[in-house]
Parts: sequence; C-alpha cells; structure tokens
Amino acid sequence: MLDARGSGVPTVLHWGADLGATSQDELTRLADALVPAVAHNGPATPLRLSLLPMLDQGWQGRPGLDGAPHPAPFALARIDSDDSSARVTMTSLGLDVTVEFELTVEGLLRSRATVVNTAEQPYRLSELGLTLPLPAQAAEVLDFTGRWAAERRPQRRRIADGAWSREARHGRDGHDSAYLMVAGTEGFGFRSGQVWGLHVAWSGNQRLWVERAAGIAAVGGGELLAPGEMVLTPGSSYSTPWIFGSWSDEGLDGMSRRFHGYVRRTAHSDRGAHPMLFNTLEAAYFDHDDARLGELARLAAEAGVERFVLDDGWMTGRTGDTRGLGDWTVDRARRPEGLGPLIQQVTELGMDFGLWVEPEMVTPDSAIAQEHPDWLLRDVAGVLPPASRHQFALDLSNEAAFDHVLAQLDALLAEYPIAYLKWDHNRDLLISRVHGQAAAASRLMAEVRSRHPGVEIEACASGGGRIDLSVLESAVRVWPSDDIDALERQAIYRWTTLLVPPEIFGAHLGASTAHVTGRTHSLSYRLATALFGWSGIECDLRGLSAAELASIADWVAHYKNLRGLLHSGDIVRADRDDSTWVHGIVAPDASEAVFSISAVALSDAGVPAPIRLPGLDPSRSYDITPISFAEGPRFLAQKLPPWIKEGGVTLGGALLESVGLAAPPLAPEQAMIVHVRQHEPEAEPTTAVG
Repeated sequence: MLDARGSGVPTVLHWGADLGATSQDELTRLADALVPAVAHNGPATPLRLSLLPMLDQGWQGRPGLDGAPHPAPFALARIDSDDSSARVTMTSLGLDVTVEFELTVEGLLRSRATVVNTAEQPYRLSELGLTLPLPAQAAEVLDFTGRWAAERRPQRRRIADGAWSREARHGRDGHDSAYLMVAGTEGFGFRSGQVWGLHVAWSGNQRLWVERAAGIAAVGGGELLAPGEMVLTPGSSYSTPWIFGSWSDEGLDGMSRRFHGYVRRTAHSDRGAHPMLFNTLEAAYFDHDDARLGELARLAAEAGVERFVLDDGWMTGRTGDTRGLGDWTVDRARRPEGLGPLIQQVTELGMDFGLWVEPEMVTPDSAIAQEHPDWLLRDVAGVLPPASRHQFALDLSNEAAFDHVLAQLDALLAEYPIAYLKWDHNRDLLISRVHGQAAAASRLMAEVRSRHPGVEIEACASGGGRIDLSVLESAVRVWPSDDIDALERQAIYRWTTLLVPPEIFGAHLGASTAHVTGRTHSLSYRLATALFGWSGIECDLRGLSAAELASIADWVAHYKNLRGLLHSGDIVRADRDDSTWVHGIVAPDASEAVFSISAVALSDAGVPAPIRLPGLDPSRSYDITPISFAEGPRFLAQKLPPWIKEGGVTLGGALLESVGLAAPPLAPEQAMIVHVRQHEPEAEPTTAVG
C-alpha cells in the first residue's frame, strides 16, 4: 500500500496481509489516519518511510540512494500500475529513479530500482536499495551465517535501535550468506507467527539489513557496491538486483511456500522427474582409472541410478586440485579417445552422463593463464588477489576471455552427449569491484543453457556458496554443502529449504565415515537423510557388501516411488525445542505425506514429547506406516510404542497435528521415515439376493 498523493516521494504504508476488498475512500481515510505526530525537537513534517528514504525527508537511517554529487530532493514524476504491478518514477535534478513492484501469483513482492543519470556530468553511485517498513509487532530478526561445510547456520536476535547489517564481500553469496533477512513476531516459528522475509537475488556482493531509527523499523536489501565501482556517465543507468519479499501469518513454512511456488513456476519446472544420480567425487576423487570408473558405473546402474556424473579430474593436466584448471578439453594423454568410451559405457548401462566444470577459474599452469595473464581477474590497481584453492578467477567481463570459455564449453557440449553440468565456483574473489564479474558469470551460464537447452546445470560453489534466486534462472539444482555428513545435512536441509524447494536441493548418500567431519553413521541414518531432496549417491560402492548394495537399491526404489510427492509437495517442519527434529513433505491435495523423525542429539527426556505431524487435512483420516532402510534405526527403549511395533496406525489429521504420536525412542543420530496416506475405508460387503 503506497500513499502517492501529492508531489513528494510516495510513502510505503503497508506490505503483508491482504487488506481485502477496501474502497479507495477507505484507503484514503486509512492513509490519513496513519500520519504520525510531529515529535518534539524533530523535523517539522511527519516522519514516514518513503520508497526512497533520504535525509531531506527527515529519515536518519540508511538512505535509499547515495552518491555524488548529492541529489536535490526527489519529486514524484509518474505512476503506472495495474492489479499486480506498479512502476513509480521519481525525479531530481540530474537523476531519475524508478521503483518497480510486482505481486506474483504466489504472493511474493518482487521489486527493483533503476537510476538514470540525466545530467551532463558523471554520477558516482554508492548505494541504491529497497527499504520496506516493519510493523511494531515485528520484534525479532532471523538471518544466517556459516562457513565452508557448515552453511546456513541460523542466528536470531531482538530488533533494537540501530542497524543489524549483513554484508557479503565474496564476489558470490558466500558460505556465510545472510540468505534471508526475516523479521517476525515474538517467538515466531516454523508453524506460527507473522514473518516478513527479504532475499536479494544476486550472485555477487550484497547487503541485507534491519534497522530502527526514531522508532521506525525497516528491512532492506540490495547490491553492495564498492567505492567508484558504479560511475554512471550521462544517459546511462543502473538497476538493482530483484529483491523478493515474502510475508506469512503461518510462520516460516508459510513464507517458504511462497518462495517454493515461485521457483517451481519459473525455474525449469517442465524438465520432468529428477533422476537419481551418482557423483564420482568422494568415490574416486582424481583416480579416473577406466576400470575403477567402469565398475562404479556398473554398480550404480544395478542400484537403479539414472545419471552418472564425472567430477573433477578429466581435463588436460588435471591430476590433482593444484593444477590443470581452466583448459576445458579432455586430457588426451590419459584418454586418447576422449570421453566417448566412458559415455558409451554409461549410456549402455541405461544412465545419462554428467560432467563437472568450473568455467570461472584457472590455475597458473593452465594454457589459458600462461597465454593470457591479462585475463586474470585483478583489483582496481591491477593487483592480483592472493591465490585461494590454488586458483585464480578469470575476468569474464573481458569479452575475449568470455568468448574463449564459452567456445570451449560449447565445443565440449557439441561433441559429447552431456545431459548435466555440475558448475562449480571454488573461491572468493577477494577484490572490491565484482559487479561486472558477477553479471558476466550469470550471462555465461545463461548463454550455455541457451545454446544447449537440453543440458541441466547444477550450481555449486565449493558447496553452498552460491544459492540465490538469480542463479536459479539458469540452474535446476543447487549443491548445498560439500559436507554430506548425515547429521550436518539435517541442519543444512532444514534451513536451506526456507528459500529453495526440496527438489532443487542436492542430497547425497555418503560414505559410512564422512570425508569432511570423520563422523561415522549407520547406513540407515544416511539413507533416511538423503531421501529428502534431489537424491544421489557419492560413495565408493565397490567396497560395500551385497547386503549394503541391496539396501541402497531398495532405497533408490523408494526414492523413485516417492519423488513425485517429494518434489511437488509442501515442506512442513514441526516446532519442537528438543533434540528430535520433524520435517515432511505433504502432497498439494493433502492425500499423502512423508515425514522424517530425526534424533540430532541425545534427548534430555526419558520419555520424549509426542511427535506431531503438521500440514495434513484435519477433516481426513490417515494411515501412518513406518519405513525402514537397511538395518533400520537404533532405539533406546525396552519396548517400542505400539504404533511402531504393530507397523502403523490410522488417525485423523487434526489429531496428528494437535496431539500426535508417541515419539520413537531414537538413539542419537538415528532417523525414522513415516509414510502417511489418506485412509480409504473398506467397502461394505454386499449380500447376494436370490
């Protein structure tokens, strides 16, 4: 709701709950009723948060626009609007700013701002973002941090005077990405409370913030620009990334439903079932011996795998992670016949073929770095940043470098029947000006997909360092973390799926002892964890027993049977304060669901509280059936609850959400899967009439 009366910059009065069928007259009276008092020792005009908050309006928080020369006060120039969108243009001496709003069918508020330099001199833009007001009942803020192999760790605090600002300077989102800035009512949870969430859809430097100044609270976001990075010459313009707002009065799950619906509608939803895949990284690393890879492919196919992905190590000179990066040609010294024989073997086994690439990076020994050292990405003064992961970034804003990489990828995809690219980005850029690089990387990914529309792209960035709605314009899958330890993945899944739907989330079965953490888990726990998402396998199948391989094949069969539900339903997460986490996927028509009950630590309670299964239809009755993988979960109890021991129970949806079931007495780091289906009463027997 905007108050655009008069000639000043429009004021944002409300975003969130639908105001219903409100007349224009009533909206006008409401706008008048919301004009605040003029405080003592304050500006002479009422202080309200505008679309472009500035000092000249009395706003002393973060400005909506900043730069040099400092603009004169803005005035409203025009508004173009319809039922679901609006374009508001404001003008100043030498600058025009247009803010676009779109209300998507899912209920997301999608916005961006564009500034045009109409002066005869350059304008040095420092900041342009979106700022939206928060109501007084928004008392707490949730955002995320993390590191490599421990992405999306939640952090929560009360909203107080001043600013809580999260700035990413990685040249990508980063493992410590704020991801979402969520303000909410006191104690909001997954299933309760009002929340107002903001996400910046940009794979470069960015900022998100919540602040309170003079009693007015606001949430905002935009690209983080370095000093001097964005100089607008006369007639030129700059647009912010798209910034997405999601409101819910049903807690975080309600907010997620809006984001998930948008992704499912816009991000390549026509590609059919997501294939069970096998990735070679933790199964082979750089040992690309044909016999080893062939045996892995055979065992994967026997387990029911549908896609075989060859990870790092296939390129010229790439015998380890310190060399041979940047030349996207097959190493003919090790593969005289190229990738053809391996791909033929894979396809004859009934699988399609995927390949790892990292087109934005090079190592110093690569041919491209040796022949074109000027193509390496440098800071403003021409300084090369320190090496990271033994590699440097290629300056894709250099058209010659861009065209070279594009030509190599184009040739590779034209020569081989490659169905899938795992597109990696393994280092922070460590320079101040990254706008051009981030934009060019996005353009490269889009151009590859345009030339080869049948190829699916996974966005990987040393794990989950680049997950946002911008990268999903080209990618169909994200790799959320290089850590596939099942316990760590429980938390990573829980929070990553606030933004992305489960079928976008890569979920792999790893080795019994996790390569990153060294923690050992049962096969049952690893399979139960990896079921939720776009599932895959990433362990050396050659050393497993016949019984273990049979268990994996059984799990793959369950995945294929359930993926229609897993990849289309609503994610639900029960609010619990103990060591047992409950999450599930409920079918859009609520006829079916699958839930995970996971013990992430040893319970403090001798008898844990009942498990509630949220999101079901309260008017229907459901059959609840436990599913076990491999050896099944380990329990800490003399006797199991009857519903588990007897193989299930039938109960109403209202009872399952409000009262629940006796909790399974799971040992730490164990999980149980529960399949829920609408109960179909048995038909009454008919009596024959003679």
